Amino acid sequence: MTTDAQPDPVRDIADRVVRSHGLELFDLQLRRESIGWVLRVTIDRPTLVDEQGVVVIERPEDAIGIAECQRVSDDLGTVLDVEDVVDVPYTLEVSSPGLDRPLREERDYRRFAGRIAKIVVREALDGQMHFEGRLHGVDGDAVVLEVGRGRVKRIPLSRVSRAKLAVEF
Repeated sequence: MTTDAQPDPVRDIADRVVRSHGLELFDLQLRRESIGWVLRVTIDRPTLVDEQGVVVIERPEDAIGIAECQRVSDDLGTVLDVEDVVDVPYTLEVSSPGLDRPLREERDYRRFAGRIAKIVVREALDGQMHFEGRLHGVDGDAVVLEVGRGRVKRIPLSRVSRAKLAVEF
């Protein structure tokens, strides 16, 4: 693998190892940083769907733990050493998406219904670019967000620039 190319062989290996642990690959980056090259692998639980095809809402106790990150790191590090697909010395980091994880797909908005989210849109909706509120999921092609007491905002998915969960204590 060349460091300035898309890390496809590494992604394939990482995906295979992560899936062998019953998890899914959320993100993978190989970047030059002040400490040298860092291969950052983010793992997540697969989205669960019930028998009616409804996305099961995430519970805090379902979050990825340190032990899972360590097991994936150990196995992935071993496979990457054997396969020798990264042609520079690197540091391997395996982590979860975190408490303030990005929301990327429609299923994420369903999965984390009930949680507080921050959403930025590409072009203003009713004069606003930034929204924060409690997710109520997706209805049709719009994210449903409670932005105030009983006030619900429908934000077209096509207009979402970026979104992430807010940290709640």
